[in-house]
Amino acid sequence: MKLVQSIALIGILLISFSCKKDNDDQAAIDDKIIKDYIAENSLDAEPTGTGLYVVINEEGSGFNPSQNSNVSVYYKGYFTDGEVFDETGREPISFKLSQVIQGWQEGIPYFKPGGSGILLIPSALGYGSDDVGAIPANSVLIFDIDLVTVN
Repeated sequence: MKLVQSIALIGILLISFSCKKDNDDQAAIDDKIIKDYIAENSLDAEPTGTGLYVVINEEGSGFNPSQNSNVSVYYKGYFTDGEVFDETGREPISFKLSQVIQGWQEGIPYFKPGGSGILLIPSALGYGSDDVGAIPANSVLIFDIDLVTVN
């Protein structure tokens, strides 16, 4: 019985280390893609430490949103090749910040109402290894953000 438990534990550990290595590999790939994009487009982007990079074009004024804030934004989402996968129309969209992808949860609080900029989001802070609509698995996502209101 102990032999079976030991083999099972070894198997679990090997799978855990393999998944961590895959995640680390994808994080390194995403970071290179983002850094190359920043260089090619001469962006003044700041890393946040989680893989997210933020470009602040306009800081805005007032209070920065928190995770519990309701915000309204205009946005355009695209890939590093410029292909747009989603964008707002004439009206901004409103949502609770805690209900969107982690890259937005972390990045939008860098702006105040009236602020604008760019979020360069690694796949782990977007949709990860899942295909979601027009977004393939492990995609770096770029969003132009205009923060309209914070409630």
